[in-house]
Amino acid sequence: MIVAWLSIENFRNHRATKLSLDAQRTLVVGPNGHGKTNLLEAIALLDGSGSFRGANAETLVRSGCERAFVRAEVRRDRRAHLVEMEIAAGGRSRAQLNGQRVRSLRDLAEVVSTVVFCPADLSIAAGAPSVRRELLDSVLTVTDREYRATRLDFERILRQRNNLLKQAGHRPDAEAMTTLDVWDAQLATTGEVIARRREALCSALTAPAGAAYDQLAGSAADLRLSYAAEWRHHTLAEALAHARRDDLRRGTTTVGPHRDDMTICLDGLPARTHASQGEQRSIALALRLAQHRCTAQISQVEPLVLLDDVFSELDEGRALRLVGCLPGAQIVVTSATGHVPPGIEGHSHVHIRDGEVVPA
Repeated sequence: MIVAWLSIENFRNHRATKLSLDAQRTLVVGPNGHGKTNLLEAIALLDGSGSFRGANAETLVRSGCERAFVRAEVRRDRRAHLVEMEIAAGGRSRAQLNGQRVRSLRDLAEVVSTVVFCPADLSIAAGAPSVRRELLDSVLTVTDREYRATRLDFERILRQRNNLLKQAGHRPDAEAMTTLDVWDAQLATTGEVIARRREALCSALTAPAGAAYDQLAGSAADLRLSYAAEWRHHTLAEALAHARRDDLRRGTTTVGPHRDDMTICLDGLPARTHASQGEQRSIALALRLAQHRCTAQISQVEPLVLLDDVFSELDEGRALRLVGCLPGAQIVVTSATGHVPPGIEGHSHVHIRDGEVVPA
């Protein structure tokens, strides 16, 4: 998969930027705060997964504007696809694929696949469970159409259940309890599918992540991943029934895949609490590399790799070893200085200043 060109309008600090991307390496250079990461963010949006910075639509639209536009030509399976997104600051964003509107932004994953490496990835090992859930979901959303549809159903049912819990309060009537039974049954069905797929993916990621970690660290270690869900000792239906009283009291659903985690252990100890910052950084990079490998193996398409100022966060040895681990995919890398390790130099150089492409 290759992104041939990108055009963005009124996106963050970019008024109107269009550039061609090299099929192998593109190096984006510019001072901090001038729009390099914004450019990568726009590219990553093309797979429909949302901002890798967690930004909402209003933040993505340039100040004073109502809408932003992201367009690109994506070449996949010897075909050229036109991907177009309209991001509305105060409404619902829309997307088109080859001129046809897609039902859901996540359907863009049928054509576009990206893996992002960024300094914030340290939170994969040390941060909240939501970060690790998102990593698992990013692979499954791209590679498994059924999972994508099931996750959408689960999120819709979860919203409905939570709304009912808030409305019912501590003393639900018979009608509320009957409706809650319906939502519980549907949530249990979709939630079990999500948990099984995530659990299987944790197993699939373990070997490539372990191999990548050893190469990045320059020494052998035992890296293990496992799916952590306390309710998995029972069915989700049983867990929901057991938690119902507490859920009514709190006004929210306290058990299910939306609360689960991926446990990362290094040499038998939890990485979140026992790994050093350097080890946590290597774990995060290893998991991104494993994410890319699993996505490529399942979909038979190499995802685009986006490296956002990653090398400035690494010591020289780890930076060189990361270059040796990178896949033979299209890569876009940002740098404030233009100095990157040997082997990652861009075949094409793009210079950004104040949200515009400028001459070198």
